[in-house]
Amino acid sequence: MGEGTNARAEGVAEVLAARATLDEELVRLEASFRAAIDIPAKVRRHPVKTAGLAAGAGFVVVGGPKRVLRRAKRAVFGREAALPKSMLPREIEGSLKALGTDGERVQGLIEREFATYLRAHGPERQRKELSRTLTIMMVTALRPLVIGASKKVAGQVFSTDAESFSERLAQARARVEGSVASKTAGTPKPGDTAD
Repeated sequence: MGEGTNARAEGVAEVLAARATLDEELVRLEASFRAAIDIPAKVRRHPVKTAGLAAGAGFVVVGGPKRVLRRAKRAVFGREAALPKSMLPREIEGSLKALGTDGERVQGLIEREFATYLRAHGPERQRKELSRTLTIMMVTALRPLVIGASKKVAGQVFSTDAESFSERLAQARARVEGSVASKTAGTPKPGDTAD
């Protein structure tokens, strides 16, 4: 019977130790979370760094990288030609009717005119395709850098420093100890009797 009591006592001790470890981990997790989101403390400790991070995050949020890439593209390749204000189907239909009623002749004429147009504007199309290709290559090359910088900014914004963490850990421990003390103060001890 003594072995059962010893085993039970050991089991209770293990459970209490595991519970204490879990409680401590929860306190540390709470302190880490509170320190990570304590923006005012971060601003007080590192005002210049925080202002830089806020400016960088704002730049990304308002679409700054896209604007910079568009302006760089415009500076290198010039402005793109604007689309015509209108291309009405009535105008197209009128032009086709002016060519005649022989469908095969009209089709041949349109094909020849289109081929002539393509030959005349081939170099211009190639330049546009080159600019598109270079833009795609630039975006592809810069994307990992922008993503990496964004992750770094997010990591710095939500990182915890040792001082802030230790403050929050002390606050969390005090809160937990106060909660435990208030719970034990209200519970009767074994052997106490109500008079």
